[in-house]
Amino acid sequence: MNKIILYLKLMRLHQPTGIWLLLWPCWWSIALTTQSHFPSLTLLGLFLLGAIVMRGAGCVINDIIDRKIDAQVVRTKNRPLASGALTLSDALILLAILCFIGLFVLVNLNIAAIIIGFLFFIPVCVYPFMKRWIAWPQIFLGLTFNAGAVVGWAAVSGWEIPLSALILYLSGIFWTLGYDTIYAHQDKKDDMRIGVKSTAVNMREKTKSYIYAFYLIEIMLLIVVGWLVFTVPPYVFYGGVGVAFGHLMWQVKSADLDNPMDCMNKFKSNVMFGWIVFFAIVGEKYIQHSL
Repeated sequence: MNKIILYLKLMRLHQPTGIWLLLWPCWWSIALTTQSHFPSLTLLGLFLLGAIVMRGAGCVINDIIDRKIDAQVVRTKNRPLASGALTLSDALILLAILCFIGLFVLVNLNIAAIIIGFLFFIPVCVYPFMKRWIAWPQIFLGLTFNAGAVVGWAAVSGWEIPLSALILYLSGIFWTLGYDTIYAHQDKKDDMRIGVKSTAVNMREKTKSYIYAFYLIEIMLLIVVGWLVFTVPPYVFYGGVGVAFGHLMWQVKSADLDNPMDCMNKFKSNVMFGWIVFFAIVGEKYIQHSL
């Protein structure tokens, strides 16, 4: 039983925010491309399971690669691999199980989603090395975490992936740049001491200006997606996006970047942002199908 608990901790199931952040681009794209009043519950469920296992797999891969670095950081030193509570063999067994479940999810999708999903697993494996190589590893995280914007679209429409899907993907990348920069401020002192790269270390006192810009670009791109997808002016969608933008502005303005707990709370608040955008899409779809 104790090992099972350690496995769940290695997957970060006790910290579900990452699951939601991985899931939202999937659900947004499914909701945008569906032809009915509401997206398929089966498809939403498959992508929820996929987000749980792939986020877990990503955490395992990250902890295998970063176990020596994690042991030197206050926030991560008690993780199962960094602390020695689990062995490398334990982690590899769990990774194999998660990948098998992920494969089960993929084979229940169409061929386009399967192939695209496989391709996006490559950056999942490469991302942990980015903090050693580039000053803005959050860009690569954005490329990875928002893959669902394309995979979800493909799961509904096959290979007919329009410009709007790619713009949604790009929007998500800027969203990730914002929220993960806030997240990275938790570890900036340890990162500077160890030599780990991040946007928090790179931007320092200019961080909030950068995040404001990231979020503004993200919202502008979401507006473009709405303009491309909906057949009549999507006022409900635009209204929801406006509320979501207000949430992001509150997030940045009120964030205390020198307080790790506040950084974590602001990071978690992005789950609410995801719900707002999702309901804006679903509400607009319902109204336009009812006209």
